[in-house]
Amino acid sequence: MAPSVGIKDVARAAGVSVGTVSNVINRPEAVASGTRERVLSAIDRLGYVRSESARQLRAGHSRIMGLLVLDMGNPFFVDVARGAERAARAAGLGVMVCTSAQSPTEEAEYLSLFAEQRVRGVLLTPADATGRNIAAFRRHDIPFVLLDRVAEGTSECSVSVDDVTGGALAVRHLVTAGHRSIAYVSGPSTLQQVKDRRTGALQALAEAGLPAESLRELPSKRLDVAAGRDAGARLLGLTERPTAVFCANDLLALGVLQEMYAAGVRVPEDIAIVGYDDIEFAAAAAVPLTSVRQPAVTMGAMAAELLLEEIETADEGGHAHRREVLQPELVVRRSSLAPH
Repeated sequence: MAPSVGIKDVARAAGVSVGTVSNVINRPEAVASGTRERVLSAIDRLGYVRSESARQLRAGHSRIMGLLVLDMGNPFFVDVARGAERAARAAGLGVMVCTSAQSPTEEAEYLSLFAEQRVRGVLLTPADATGRNIAAFRRHDIPFVLLDRVAEGTSECSVSVDDVTGGALAVRHLVTAGHRSIAYVSGPSTLQQVKDRRTGALQALAEAGLPAESLRELPSKRLDVAAGRDAGARLLGLTERPTAVFCANDLLALGVLQEMYAAGVRVPEDIAIVGYDDIEFAAAAAVPLTSVRQPAVTMGAMAAELLLEEIETADEGGHAHRREVLQPELVVRRSSLAPH
């Protein structure tokens, strides 16, 4: 591998000082045109590339915003990233997107990487329920905003969706359609979103005068299609099969739908299905999926804007942390429409 070309090499080739080369790069108007052209010619001839990492060390921070989410394989987080990227780009920043794969260990590693890279700030969907990773990251004095999670303390902003309301919307819809036995295909029990959606589901049952036992939970370790197929297989094996299923996200719901189709169980005639997130694939499924819509792009953009506001006011100490809670919306499609 050829050795990298440094600023000293450019200075030597152009017959000028290192300071003159630096001025050509950073303040070209301060250098005489003839000298400037000579330096630019040497840069072009040698293939010199400015070291962004060196610039970051001098400035004390980068032009990058970190985004760490649970799973970039989930289209919901792709939409969140799209909203964050738009807001960051408008402010002249790039976004480093990483996924923790719902692992607290991987989350800790990426947060350490963000600290090493001196990112301007971080948008974080926490995977660690203990809060230890966040506590450790605070020591680096890098601003961050919690995404898809309500901040419990007063030391950071957050942007989330009211998942209790979302869970209630889903189950209230199923109860209104006549269902009295409903399965809840949940995800990892450590995720607050999963807990809140279950809480909302139970609230809807209580409102209808139905016992909590009307909701049968089928836990899953992950929130993907494969986990949904597994939950669907367990659902088919139940002696008393519920007549409807509420899933903690759309990927789980699509997996359940696949398993029902493979077993010849009709959706929605034999069993109704409701998902959560309203990803693009929900409407395009073999049986269009009823889902609770989260404003994912808006959530990402709003979180990035809060982070940018905190960054801009860091030296003034005038930033007031805020908790923004967005409202979900039920989108009804054919997967839950058959009368029961």
